[in-house]
Amino acid sequence: MSQITTCTFFKLESFSKKLWAFSQMQLGHAHFKNIDGLVFYKLLGSGAENGFSSKPNFGTYALLCIWESEIQATTFFEKNSFFNKYKSKSSESFTVFAHAAEAHGKWDGKQPFVSHATLALDKPVMVLTRASIRISKLISFWSKVGKVSKSLEEYDGLALSIGVGEWPLIQQATLSIWKTQAEMIDYAYKNEKHKEVVRLTRKLKWYKEELFARFVPYKFLGEWKGKNVANFLEF
Repeated sequence: MSQITTCTFFKLESFSKKLWAFSQMQLGHAHFKNIDGLVFYKLLGSGAENGFSSKPNFGTYALLCIWESEIQATTFFEKNSFFNKYKSKSSESFTVFAHAAEAHGKWDGKQPFVSHATLALDKPVMVLTRASIRISKLISFWSKVGKVSKSLEEYDGLALSIGVGEWPLIQQATLSIWKTQAEMIDYAYKNEKHKEVVRLTRKLKWYKEELFARFVPYKFLGEWKGKNVANFLEF
């Protein structure tokens, strides 16, 4: 068996459904006990921007999971009552399946991803950037990071980018999917706003914990923005 990572995004429309989804950020954890093959999971809210965002988006939520195998993930998606209730309340949802290729740093004190895939410059890549921001650095951090989220909109090679997090302002993550790794690298190393934030991160020590991981996405299920995500990378 080889470990896989899945991330499911849910879009909620009505006030009552948004309120239900918001409540599951706390209540939902009760449904993740003793699930076969589940190594690690996070229930995540989202921000209003492409990347790290101080503005919450109460209409989009995410479920990130690490599984021992795809078979166990598929069983969960097909049969788990909580997951299917979440889907039934959502106007749209989609799931990406991916193999970890590289990961650095820690999440809640551990490195949960087992890297076994190989990245290729001309193939799609999924990138996860996650950080826990020091309380004393919040103003400094948020005064700089918004420009980077905005700059993502200029890149044709970006298929999707959603800012997610466990706690507003403090625990933030960005999950992005790129049509090719070459286009992602071009953004990371040539975009001046992104380079400046990387430099400031090292200089000002914004984070008390951070994690960066790249994945090879290999399967998409569902719909997003009115499109079948089986053709996701053609967005």
